[in-house]
Amino acid sequence: MNAKYNKNLFIIFLIIGIGLSSSECGAQKNMKWKRLFNGKDLNDWQLKIRYHKLNDNFGNTFQVKDGNIQVRYDDYTKFDEQFGHLFYKEPFSSYLIGVEYRFVGDQVKGGPGWAFRNSGIMVHGQDPATMTLDQDFPNSIEVQLLGGNGRDERSTANLCTPGTQFEMKGKIVKQHCTNSTSKTYHGNQWVRAEVLVLRDSLIVHYVNGEEVMRYNKPQLDPIKGSEQGKFLKSGSISLQSESHPVDFRKVEIIDLEKFADKPKKLEKILAKLRAEKRVPVQ
Repeated sequence: MNAKYNKNLFIIFLIIGIGLSSSECGAQKNMKWKRLFNGKDLNDWQLKIRYHKLNDNFGNTFQVKDGNIQVRYDDYTKFDEQFGHLFYKEPFSSYLIGVEYRFVGDQVKGGPGWAFRNSGIMVHGQDPATMTLDQDFPNSIEVQLLGGNGRDERSTANLCTPGTQFEMKGKIVKQHCTNSTSKTYHGNQWVRAEVLVLRDSLIVHYVNGEEVMRYNKPQLDPIKGSEQGKFLKSGSISLQSESHPVDFRKVEIIDLEKFADKPKKLEKILAKLRAEKRVPVQ
């Protein structure tokens, strides 16, 4: 191979590399975080608390104070399994959502033991208007948020499946909750959880910028006699009230619908965006 050929080949590879880099930079510029929570009010949100009608904010459960969404139980005498969810006003299909949260205070009287320092981000969920009066959780994929108890290991950004199931490594998983590989976060420190959702093909969980879980083919529980359920390609996004006070200071999203068919390239670009918000300021 002569020197002239080598030089030409190098130029070709250089041009290709520049083209790819320019393409990635262009795509990244189009991926901007949009605030779902404006830091002032809940005008863009709906809420559903078990045993109460849509948008009846029983006990002032969901409130905005000091620029945070606060989940509180000061007006409860006991919890009575009144699980609540705060829904954004519109559904999404392919996106990256980022939520910064912290657990505070004590669990309300009557809260179940498993709900200690427990909340969640529900994705690909049902429309809250279709929930029954006594329904506890929307059919959805739950990114379970857990806080440590000060002693034991307790991962966060786990996966729970109210009315749903999923596939991991080519196998359908029917168990209700599956732990992530995250570390434990004790105390009232802020933690950033992010979720990459690409229609019905891929969901990835991240904690403070690190991947902790991935799986495929989110779907509803199957009808009797079937193994596979209806695939979930879009749905509501909601935040949980499960009996322990919790704050959410950021809820933001990047709509990825136009990039959903290129998951490998998309993940590479998104890594840069996630790195910019890797560790929240305490």
